[in-house]
Amino acid sequence: MEFNERVFESFPVLETERLILREIRPEDVMEVFEIRASKDVMKYFGKEPLKSITEAEELIKMTTDGFINKEGIRWGITLKGTDKLIGSGGIWRILKPHLRGEIGYELSPMHWQKGIMTEAIAEMVRFSFDKMNLHTIEANLDPANIASIKLLEKSGFVKEGHIRESYYQNGAFTDTAVYSIINRRLNES
Repeated sequence: MEFNERVFESFPVLETERLILREIRPEDVMEVFEIRASKDVMKYFGKEPLKSITEAEELIKMTTDGFINKEGIRWGITLKGTDKLIGSGGIWRILKPHLRGEIGYELSPMHWQKGIMTEAIAEMVRFSFDKMNLHTIEANLDPANIASIKLLEKSGFVKEGHIRESYYQNGAFTDTAVYSIINRRLNES
């Protein structure tokens, strides 16, 4: 079994019952800025909120470059019937020889508690297992982020460990909880 490099030939658009997961484009800059400038969104993110449109432009370029360089895929999340970005998520830090990647995501607060990210994560995991041939997807998060922990557990992720004082943000060290989900179908083949 090996990583499927063909997933990087053209940007994969994913569809769920309510969502379209598509490439993040330069014209999404205002939505990217609004989401990533939110203190509520960024509270447990491990990074400071964006302070300028230029930072949002750089983030979009970094996301695009990551796909072009075959390092990861980050989808813009939109509701069907509208093309407005309401969040994003994807797989990065891919260790191709080990068929392992890390998931990350964020959503505009006005769309929290509606099952949107549960739906998006299910599709990203399905794609990662079925198309990328990943064996394991991990998530690293602040253990105080209870909402994200519940989301991951609902999505089939299991807690693997707890790393003490592993991130430095806002003048303090924070712990990391590590969760993962394993592609059991690879074990059966």
